[in-house]
Amino acid sequence: MATCDMCGNDYDKTFTLTRGGETRTFDSFECAIHMMAPACAHCGCRILGHGVESETGMYCCAHCAREAGHAQATDRA
Repeated sequence: MATCDMCGNDYDKTFTLTRGGETRTFDSFECAIHMMAPACAHCGCRILGHGVESETGMYCCAHCAREAGHAQATDRA
């Protein structure tokens, strides 16, 4: 069995994720999200989809990007 890097649970069905050369072990997607998903630079929520990226950060949505000063960010073309 392996131990989850997020919660410390010793579990027989763990999985690993690799991002940017860093590999971590998890017992659930919830733990993986808390540790590996990027956080919105404005509100701090975890970005689970594509998000909105600017030259200075990643945001969960265009609203947060605009609130952070990126007036050109939109949800629709």
